[in-house]
Amino acid sequence: FRLVITPLTDRCYMTLTTALSLARGGSPMGPAGTGKTETVKDLAKNMAINIYVFNCSDEMSVDGLARTYKGLAQSGSWGCFDEFNRILIEVLSVIA
Repeated sequence: FRLVITPLTDRCYMTLTTALSLARGGSPMGPAGTGKTETVKDLAKNMAINIYVFNCSDEMSVDGLARTYKGLAQSGSWGCFDEFNRILIEVLSVIA
């Protein structure tokens, strides 16, 4: 399966790869159902990098996220946190 390349996905690719070259991350934002997750997954596939998609919820804990981050760092994989805004602010403040 191959993602259709539009001017918007091309711009997203350029922005994310520029951020990566500067040792930064990226966080595509936009309305639901616009292909943000699929775009990031396709970019990872094209760069031969493993990516894991996590559907976030208010049930996520600091310990759980810490284990997730450790695993991603140890494996060199990317993490895509879908619905990141659902994580409780108390949890986000600790892991930030």
